[in-house]
Amino acid sequence: MCRVSITPGAPNIPNAFTPVSDAGYDPCVNMMWPVTPRCRAYAMVGIDCPPRSAPGTRQRLSIQPSSLEDSRMSTLMQANHQWTTRPADQRFTSLIDMARHCAAQRAASAASVVPSRHLTVMPTDDNRGLSVAIRGGADEMTPTHWSFGQLAHLAGAPSAYVRALPAPIAADCLNYGLRFDRDVETVGLLSSTTDGQHELRAATGPRYGRIWNTRVVNALIERFGDGRSGQFRVPGEFGRAVTVTAANTTLYASDRDMFVFLADEERRIEIPNRRDGQTGSLARGFYVWNSEVGKSALGVATFLFDYVCCNRIVWGARDYAEVILRHTASAPARFINEIAPALERYAASSTTSLAGAIADAQSHTLDDVTDFLARRYGKRLAATLQDIHVAEEHRPITTRWDVVTAVTAYARSVDHQDHRVELERDAGSLLPAA
Repeated sequence: MCRVSITPGAPNIPNAFTPVSDAGYDPCVNMMWPVTPRCRAYAMVGIDCPPRSAPGTRQRLSIQPSSLEDSRMSTLMQANHQWTTRPADQRFTSLIDMARHCAAQRAASAASVVPSRHLTVMPTDDNRGLSVAIRGGADEMTPTHWSFGQLAHLAGAPSAYVRALPAPIAADCLNYGLRFDRDVETVGLLSSTTDGQHELRAATGPRYGRIWNTRVVNALIERFGDGRSGQFRVPGEFGRAVTVTAANTTLYASDRDMFVFLADEERRIEIPNRRDGQTGSLARGFYVWNSEVGKSALGVATFLFDYVCCNRIVWGARDYAEVILRHTASAPARFINEIAPALERYAASSTTSLAGAIADAQSHTLDDVTDFLARRYGKRLAATLQDIHVAEEHRPITTRWDVVTAVTAYARSVDHQDHRVELERDAGSLLPAA
């Protein structure tokens, strides 16, 4: 959490994606916050409301981290990255709108597998670009920035270098690599046609198992509704429900990939003895991401958290767990048999079952804490984890829940993201399946 100090009379400098309104701004980046009465949402996250002032007066919030409070916070930045980088045409205010976009994209696309030697890369007439033709095909395709990089990779050429070459030389390099240097003789292509314009969206291996974005989004709609009115929906701000707009949405899709963040912030899980003997509560959230052009695998991540701020940073997250499904030949079938049922179970799971898992972890006393930690994390880290828990909770580790708390706190100090996520995933595995 953050301690907030207020400087009256500061000018308005609203965030580029956030219109000035009574909803307020995120104190995490020194945004403005309208003067309003103290409210429950602020108290929930430990932030004092600005004091009453003249109507319409706005004040600058500057942040001074509280070392004790911040040491207990774990943040997830994936949704924030999406929020800060997605342009307006990639933002959707409901899963229904997102599904229409993905369906139209799917209808305009066609997948094929062709021999490498049937591909020809040609410079455009003005020698300022490239096009791709298939032997016997009627139309030339313009590669996207993404598919050009894939073509270069398949041809064994560094894409950054090829991009810098004059178009005729770049075409010769790619043609030679595709025809003579490539061991695999076929290429998987994904093309699309919109308003008479033919585009090459992806160039992959022949066994690429494509999972269409429209399929993923429709599965989410079937289980969670439109993403703005069901139990799981676009998260609010500091635990307070908001009207979903393009400025605060967490539903994104483009010609490369998609990302969805939904949360159930109303049916919070009450956790006794969460911090310093005080009862607290956590909300449930999940991410889903996918790419039908090879940019990323299909992934689902679930977690518990305190709240989401205006910049879509997830604060107080713990028990992060994810499932990654690479786009191999069996991926479409595995989505039906594994991922979709997992979403079904998550949608149907109750806060009671999750609270029960946490309560079970809290009550599961470890016989030999040092031995348990040493076998799981090594002797050196075992001592560190015990010291961290004493500093955090002012008492030694005695239960599995205490281990989860210690490992999650330690993970926040790890710079390498993959290692940090691995530790948080391992901590989540200490809880029984809900």
